[in-house]
Amino acid sequence: MEKRTKKPWLDSYDAGMPVEIDANAYASIVHVFEYAVERYPEMPAFECFGVVKSYSEIEQESRAVAAWLQNCGGIKRGDRVALMCPNTFAFPTAMLGILRAGAVQVNVNPLYTSRELGHQLNDSGAETIIIFGGSTPVLAEIIGETPLKSVIVVDVADGTDLAIPTPDVDPRLSGAVRFANLLREGRSLPFKRVELNGDDTVFFQYTGGTTGLSKGAVLSHRNLVANIEQYKAFMLSAIEPGKEIVVLALPLYHIFGLMLMLSYISVGAKGLMVPNPRDMGEFLGTIKDSRFSVMAGVNTLFTGMMLHPEFGAVDFSNLKITIGGGAPVVRETSEKWHGFTGQHIREGYGLSETSPVLCLNPLSVKEFTETCGLTVASTDIILVDAENNEVADREPGEICARGPQVMKGYWNNAKANAKAFTASGYFKTGDIGVFVDGGFLKIVDRIKDMVIVSGFNVFPNEIEATVASCPGIVECACIGVPDKKTGEALRVFAVKESNSTVTGDEVITHCRETLTGYKTPRQIVFVSELPKSNVGKILRRELRDDENTT
Repeated sequence: MEKRTKKPWLDSYDAGMPVEIDANAYASIVHVFEYAVERYPEMPAFECFGVVKSYSEIEQESRAVAAWLQNCGGIKRGDRVALMCPNTFAFPTAMLGILRAGAVQVNVNPLYTSRELGHQLNDSGAETIIIFGGSTPVLAEIIGETPLKSVIVVDVADGTDLAIPTPDVDPRLSGAVRFANLLREGRSLPFKRVELNGDDTVFFQYTGGTTGLSKGAVLSHRNLVANIEQYKAFMLSAIEPGKEIVVLALPLYHIFGLMLMLSYISVGAKGLMVPNPRDMGEFLGTIKDSRFSVMAGVNTLFTGMMLHPEFGAVDFSNLKITIGGGAPVVRETSEKWHGFTGQHIREGYGLSETSPVLCLNPLSVKEFTETCGLTVASTDIILVDAENNEVADREPGEICARGPQVMKGYWNNAKANAKAFTASGYFKTGDIGVFVDGGFLKIVDRIKDMVIVSGFNVFPNEIEATVASCPGIVECACIGVPDKKTGEALRVFAVKESNSTVTGDEVITHCRETLTGYKTPRQIVFVSELPKSNVGKILRRELRDDENTT
């Protein structure tokens, strides 16, 4: 079994950074919000479509949501309520209302198919859903096969007086309640405070389901409080309470975006809501004059921003922190970002099951490290082999983590839980990493994405970083395909810059300069775009599953 050696990252902590945090700094996420309301009542909490709401306004509206859920929705402590909304005012208002009613929020992607939505509703047992109007046709397809009793429909302009066109509610959902009407009714209803504690469940965060049906990670209030405190411990000197402005471009149903929002709520920051970051012109228009101080995203988001003609008009004069997560940050992307903003992208690492942050590059790091940083406070990470034995120093192994931010387990899935943890309680991430100088953790790749070429292990991340550094390449993805000679061969799908004339042979020649023979891809396929998740993470599995790649 695994053993425990010295924690190599602690010597690299910035001066004053705590080794331990208080996972009970707040009794619950509701207390995090109430703390902010008490101290920053009239400060701007969120801005969306140019409209600003204060902390006290969000408090009143979320109280109305909670009152309606308790009095009209029959919601009790521990009941599950699904929230399927984009980043608009309705998300934090509904979220805080759900939690203040004592319920558990089931985070749902508004772009899910009916199959994906049906699985999540049935698995969680949610009897109430708050859903974006544009997603109602998907729900209508399967609602009769779910336990749902109440449907509440959100319009994109809810919380504003703006006349923004919104999709009609699917007529098959005849009993649906409008979120605007819920708010109006809820204001006159009594609200009964629910005393929550750290052991209560706050979110069901479903995994991506890359190997089958998605699993619901059960996250407690303590898990999220711990991760908020862990994040702030690393970023403390760059956080001024009541003065930060954070760009909320990552979807809030995604745990990274959600945790970031909650972290900045705790210090009275303003969140800039970005309903659709794929509309790059609208996105850049939202942030360009905002003097934002914090931004997080995935590599593809930063790349898309810098390619847009309006990027040069964005004011970066107040930017303190840029964080990359969800997928590896490519050096070329960070170097270009640094050229525009004076800052490198600070990479981190985590999973839905870990609330999510396990590692982050601290503020003292001024260069791009090609690592996901140092293990955060109160957290232990070991690297193990297939038998769960800890690997030798500087050897790669599966990343296993233990800390107050790690989930309770998967919902109603004893079989998955048995596989997810080692005998001594470390969560097995499925990612391969290696500790490099200073105890910084470098992600090698996902275990399932590893390609075996002539008996040698090849990790797509390394190949993609090399191809991305080739002049004329915007982004790329590497997969393994069957090969009679080598077992598997490396195939790279690449997107060119608009005016690039780079050829496949030139890309292969570029790779030969830095990669050994078996790591050099033999096939370069140019495509107009790569398949991505709604967060912007490139989906290698879709490339593997595509019949045209075999």
